[in-house]
Amino acid sequence: MKVIVTGILGQDGANMVEFLLKNTDAKIFGMIRRTSNPNFVNCQSFIHNERFKLVYGDLSDSISLDNLVRDIQPDYFINFAAQSFVGCSWEIPLQTFDANATGVARCLEAIRRFQPKCRFYSAGSSEEFGDVQYSPQDILHPVRPRSPYGASKAAARHLVKVYRESYNLYAVHGILFNHEGTKRGEEFVTRKISKGVARIYNAIKYNEFFNPIELGNLDSKRDWSDSEDFVDGVWKMLNQKEPKDYVLSSNETHSIREFVEKAFATANIQGFWHGNGVSEEFSVSTEYAIKNNIRSSVLVKVNPKFYRPAEVDLLLGDSKPAREELGWDPKISFDNLVSRMVNYDIDNF
Repeated sequence: MKVIVTGILGQDGANMVEFLLKNTDAKIFGMIRRTSNPNFVNCQSFIHNERFKLVYGDLSDSISLDNLVRDIQPDYFINFAAQSFVGCSWEIPLQTFDANATGVARCLEAIRRFQPKCRFYSAGSSEEFGDVQYSPQDILHPVRPRSPYGASKAAARHLVKVYRESYNLYAVHGILFNHEGTKRGEEFVTRKISKGVARIYNAIKYNEFFNPIELGNLDSKRDWSDSEDFVDGVWKMLNQKEPKDYVLSSNETHSIREFVEKAFATANIQGFWHGNGVSEEFSVSTEYAIKNNIRSSVLVKVNPKFYRPAEVDLLLGDSKPAREELGWDPKISFDNLVSRMVNYDIDNF
């Protein structure tokens, strides 16, 4: 069995490779773009595995995708490559759409032309739901994106449906709600928080000054899970008798404010909120500061530059069909996710 996995430098692609090496006998072909300085930090566990091979390709280059599918003849093509940062999608909307939507079309065309028996996975997002009409959001919720990123993922979903129905391909588009972990990119808010907590933890430990973590909308609510749970669900989607799209989610929602509180609690740093709006801050108590001889007091503050042009205030998934029909059973709770990320960043500071 041969599997192409794209986006292996990111958290989902890397976790997918680790999952496949552990749970299958497949030969894994990990696709990356040819860049001058690739970052393999997420690939250390498998980069030298004899069942893993690094290959070069680009979602913006149909010839490279055609060549890979034609030469490898994969049984599975799992696409996690993307412009995956929502906030950045307003700044580079065309690149976002080209990678996330047109790139999926290029993958599907390569499969249609050179290996139509290959099973294809497209990574969707809860950002497709955007300005939600009801909660929790299931697979039938209308597409209402509020960002170029969300629109690009919605387009990819429609393309997968068109190719599935037009050419009888096994192609699925998973609607994945927010998922994080120790391999999460540092530009994402959850990793920004966990690494910020680790930085402040060490500053307190060595009696040094520290700058606060700067965040945008603290009341934005998300349905957070661990990426390691999601790759198991993706593999189950790809191995059904008939192709079908599913939602993967924790079925819980938590605010960024709550993530902050639990992250600092994991590091045993006591804080409290004060102020309102852009003046709101999360600071250590006077008693805690005196007791620990802390030289700075503000842990988190609001910076308006991190507000999005159009905010998605609430995302809450309904993954009941995936749990019942696929037998998918996520193992990592929200509290465990936060503690895993914070402890990892403290240990590796």
